[in-house]
Amino acid sequence: NLTDHGIGVLLILRGPGGFTGGRVCDALVSQLDVFPTLCELLGIETPAWLQGKSFRPALRGEEIHEEIFSEVTFHAAFEPKRCVRTRRYKYIRNYDSRRRVVLPNCDESVSKDLWMAHGWREHTVPDEELYDLVFDPQEQNNLTDAGILREMRDRLQAWMRRTNDPLLGTTLPVPPDAKVNNPNGVSPGEPSQPSAPVTWC
Repeated sequence: NLTDHGIGVLLILRGPGGFTGGRVCDALVSQLDVFPTLCELLGIETPAWLQGKSFRPALRGEEIHEEIFSEVTFHAAFEPKRCVRTRRYKYIRNYDSRRRVVLPNCDESVSKDLWMAHGWREHTVPDEELYDLVFDPQEQNNLTDAGILREMRDRLQAWMRRTNDPLLGTTLPVPPDAKVNNPNGVSPGEPSQPSAPVTWC
């Protein structure tokens, strides 16, 4: 998932350089920021190709990022989507034209059984999702505010261009030994199949 239930990860740190005192910091950080932070703490020069930033300034209450990004291309099956999150808004773009839940990307569980019994297979997935995280922290109400949607869409496109995202092309290269589940299946336990490059319009 690219909702905060899927991308929100607790990070607990102890050590020199300000990581003391039992404080809670709610800054926007990414796992890409962990390595640059360690480089700074150890006095090691940060490689120029890194995308992340040291989050030590967050310990002083400073903002590190205006926005963070997350992505899914494959899990057990192909499900291409990208997102950008600011402190207030979350925008998710779903690139899969099937518009259905990719069931093999959810492991078997009592919850999945319950959802399947109540028609989860028939649920549709929108092209775009926009959530106001102040008033809708559970990301349940997909907004239609054209101005905010355009701004968030532009932020995501700019990041995808900066990172040379393969979804900007028409064919997604796949490692030659990759195996995936059929995205129209139900379970990740179903037989996997060799993956071929994926093409879309």
